[in-house]
Amino acid sequence: MAWEVVVGIETHAQLATASKMFSGASTAFGAAPNTQASAVDIALPGVLPVANRAAVEHAIRFGLAVQGTISRRSIFARKNYFYPDLPKGYQISQYESPIVQGGRLSILIDSQEKVVRLTRAHLEEDAGKSIHNLYMDEEYVKDGYVEGEVSGIDLNRAGVPLLEIVSEPDLRGAKEAVAYARALHALVMWIGICDGNMQEGSFRCDANVSVRRAGEALGTRCEIKNLNSFRFMERAIEFEAKRQIELLEDGGRVVQETRLYDPDRDETRSMRTKEDAQDYRYFPDPDLLPLVVSGQMVKDIESTMPELPDAKRRRFEELKVPAETAALLTSSRDMAEYFEQSISGADTAVIPGIANLVVGDVTAHLSEAGLPFARSPLTPKELRVLQQRVADGTISGKIAKDLLKAKFEGERSSVDELIDKRGLRQISDAGAIETLVEGVLAANERLVADYRSGKEKAFNALVGQVMKASKGKANPVQAAAALRRRLG
Repeated sequence: MAWEVVVGIETHAQLATASKMFSGASTAFGAAPNTQASAVDIALPGVLPVANRAAVEHAIRFGLAVQGTISRRSIFARKNYFYPDLPKGYQISQYESPIVQGGRLSILIDSQEKVVRLTRAHLEEDAGKSIHNLYMDEEYVKDGYVEGEVSGIDLNRAGVPLLEIVSEPDLRGAKEAVAYARALHALVMWIGICDGNMQEGSFRCDANVSVRRAGEALGTRCEIKNLNSFRFMERAIEFEAKRQIELLEDGGRVVQETRLYDPDRDETRSMRTKEDAQDYRYFPDPDLLPLVVSGQMVKDIESTMPELPDAKRRRFEELKVPAETAALLTSSRDMAEYFEQSISGADTAVIPGIANLVVGDVTAHLSEAGLPFARSPLTPKELRVLQQRVADGTISGKIAKDLLKAKFEGERSSVDELIDKRGLRQISDAGAIETLVEGVLAANERLVADYRSGKEKAFNALVGQVMKASKGKANPVQAAAALRRRLG
């Protein structure tokens, strides 16, 4: 029997708040080490934590977006464990009573929709960060330090608000896991609760991987920690699944543990034995009252929710946009809004073409220029006009791409002005195209002979010669039809 790879994902999304989960310290990225760690963050004697209202509202927004149950009363607990970057010896989290329970997230796999169940989403604070291989130079040596490589602790992240989102083990393999992570990444940015910056640690995933024979009970899982890129996630899961399968087939046993992925060696390696809930000795935090959410608060937040990606994707598909393209269009809110503005008032027939340009050339040029859709040199209206000129035969698709590129290179004229200024109007006159075809056939006797001997590629070459002779202006459909007629 074949092996089945089972994956569940735990995601830590840093919530987009100005201050930390339980203190007023800044969450800004990039500050000098230990300049943003308040007395509350490291639990100095006499301090008391206070929950960040904006973080709570963000958690509720997420719960609404995934159709989860918003707990009207949730509890903050102390999760006790020792790490050098957690100086107070515990993390404030939620255990038995999370703020969001259940929920669902749809993903597309080979154009087929799959629903992934969510277990929960709970609020917690982040720990600090251990920095290894720091070099202590002479300046530090004179203050009593030993020269050489050391490890340091930066507590700026301590107390930063996180929403931990836990999926059920519904994912089968690395491809589905990455599709889920991408969809979740897009969603938290779409609803404005997380900036999604994986390089800065704002969106981090842990993958719980196990294998089993089809139809059997779930196998022993191993957790791969802190995957901060989709590419690394895919490679890590594939390696770990292969490792477990080979181990079991050799008669071994998978040990429940936490592992790290080494991208340089493309392998996972053991970090520590996996803890269970009882090892953390959870108990309600005595310094924090239960978190009570009113029905009115939920209604107020619900009234500010945008149209969600799934609903928008389905609406785009109703406009004859292919499923994969619609999924790409809704991978970011900025792209979706740009596309919607582009098709406002457009004929239904040109909408799929506009969609292809948005996910293709427009996205590529914006990426190269480092610009968001909101600052695109090609406005949504100009994109609509550009595609309409292709549809009505004024210009060819190739010329449209050239004009699109010109706009990104600084051309300020409108699309119609550019077409006239550069003399780009497509030749659609039947007589003019017949004349071009006659000239090409007379000048390319060998290609004509090749075509008549059964070489279909020769026909494409003849079409190319017609386009070349017309400097790209001939209507390619009419040119091909005229060639077919003349060649019999």
